[in-house]
Formats: sequence, structure tokens, C-alpha cells
Amino acid sequence: MTHRLEGKVALVTGAGSGIGRATALALAREGARVVAAGRRGAPLEETARMAAERGGQVVAHAADVTREGDVEAVVRFTLETFGRLDVGVNAAGGTFGGGPTHTLDTACFREWIDGYLVSAFLSTKHQVGAMLKSGGGSVINVGTFVGYTKAMPGTSGYAAAKTGLIGLTRTVAAEYAPQGIRANVLVSGGADTPMFRSWNASEEQRSAAARLHALQRVADPEEIANAAVFLASGEASFVTGSVFTVDGGLSLV
Repeated sequence: MTHRLEGKVALVTGAGSGIGRATALALAREGARVVAAGRRGAPLEETARMAAERGGQVVAHAADVTREGDVEAVVRFTLETFGRLDVGVNAAGGTFGGGPTHTLDTACFREWIDGYLVSAFLSTKHQVGAMLKSGGGSVINVGTFVGYTKAMPGTSGYAAAKTGLIGLTRTVAAEYAPQGIRANVLVSGGADTPMFRSWNASEEQRSAAARLHALQRVADPEEIANAAVFLASGEASFVTGSVFTVDGGLSLV
């Protein structure tokens, strides 16, 4: 524990599992006080318990980040609880229907956009508003290789949302750099999360996913979280508007 984030306050969405949970724990490990947000309260409380066991401070707050009122409420809760906001990590998402583009239901496509892009927009919007009051900060939007370094059939909704996230984040970086707010996209390769396992249910599918990476494996969520810690910290003070790729060499293969 190096306490790189001592005195900082972070809000992590999607913190009930996977990369979001790993990031909340990693930020707390480095001394940040963390609000863990997500739809379901019980997994968030488990994240808070895990952090406490390791000497960190995480407070759970249920929120549906596709709803602006919920996002406003969790940001307000963060400010009321800790007095400021320095770091926002947006890792919330979900699983919706898929299939070839010509068969994809428009309502399903919109679910992907709402779940991954609109949610990140709302979170970023209100996090930036809080950071302007705190004198700066770091927004980290969690992206993916899908549609960015690799196009994968049957993922048009997911790919559209996640590549749209890049344009959103780079625009925010340009808008708020003068106010000391940095914004970056953290693009991960495959990571061994509950969602990854739901999409790759068999050992054969998981092995095939591993082979997409030059390192011939998928990441532990903590490996992605470590990159988020860097982007949140002062060590990344000159990094903004970047697409920070942590993909095990997937883009090389």
C-alpha cells in the first residue's frame, strides 16, 4: 500500500462486481475514500466489506446510472459524505440482446446505448460538475476493445456504445483541461469477470477468448484496476484525452 490517493475521494459506478469492484478496492487500498455505486445494494455492501477487511474505506450507495435523478443523488451523497469529489470511475454496464445488425431490434440497440453510453454521459456530467467545485479531478471511463481494436460480429450495440464513449471522453478532456479536470478512457482486453464468464460459458469459449491476446490469457480484474489507479493518481497528471489500452496485447494479434 503506497497511499498514492491519500486524501482523495472517488466515486465508482458498477462497483458491485468485476472491474468496477476491483477498482473500488484498489482505490481504497491506495488511501482514497470511495463511494461504490450500482443498481443492487447487496453486492455493493459486499464490496464495502471487502475493503474494510483490507483497511480501506468504501461506502455503498445504490443507484441506477441510466437515470439522471439517481446519478445526481449519488454525486450529492458523495459530496455530503466526504465533502468533495476527485475521481470518477464509470464501469457500469449490463447484458442485453444481440445478433447480426440486420436482425437487431431497435429497442435492444437503445438498451446498449443507454446502459453503456448514456449512463457514462450522465455520470461524467455530474462528476465534472462536482469536480469543478473541488478544483479539478480525474474522470476514467472504462471502455473495451470491442469495436475499437477488434470488430466482432453480433456486437453492434455494444461496440457503438463503447466507441462512442471515446468521443465523449475526449471532448470532456478538451472542455475541462483549463479547470484541471482530466478525462481518459481505459480500454481493457478480456478480463475474468462475471460478465465475461456469462458471455463465454464453456471452457472452450474461455480458451478461445484467451488466445485472442498476445499474452494468451485474459486479465485479472485487478490488473485493469491498477491502471485505473495510475490514471486517478498524480503520476498521470499530464495524461488527458487518452485511450489508455490495457489489453494483454490483444491489439497485436
